[in-house]
Amino acid sequence: MKVDIENHVLELAEGDITEMDTDAIVNAANAQLVLGGGVAGAIRKKGGPEIQEQCDKAGPTFVGGAVITTGGNLKAKYVIHAVGPRMGEGNENEKLKNATLNSLKAADEYNLKSISFPAISTGIFGFPIQRCAEIMLKTSIDYLKGQTSLEMIVFCLFGQDSYQVFEDQLKKQISK
Repeated sequence: MKVDIENHVLELAEGDITEMDTDAIVNAANAQLVLGGGVAGAIRKKGGPEIQEQCDKAGPTFVGGAVITTGGNLKAKYVIHAVGPRMGEGNENEKLKNATLNSLKAADEYNLKSISFPAISTGIFGFPIQRCAEIMLKTSIDYLKGQTSLEMIVFCLFGQDSYQVFEDQLKKQISK
């Protein structure tokens, strides 16, 4: 699904974020910026060791923060490591909003045209996907209504169920 937000594209895609051909992909990172399992492990494996080497120099960072590194051998030139909240740590909605916003700001600092996000914090961090979709989409739509070099934001979702949650939420938000 693609929608136009003031001459910018917001797109939903189902698939593997490590295969995305945007300027940057976002890694749902931990505060230590250690690329362990899940998406981060796939990024490390496909992107090569220089991504972790740059993370080691840049980290740790804070929950809600974002750090940019090379994309190594990935199609994307950069990886933006966004630290989302763990459920139960408190103030999770604000922290997820900040992780999204700081990723978008990092893309703008590098004058990037396109970025792909996963559903941050919905894996082992236990954040509910419905709330994630609502927060990340609203933050992204609001961001595209301001001054930005970004032309396209893609949400690359793993599995049809996640895609459907984001599609339903996007339809709600654009009909307001």
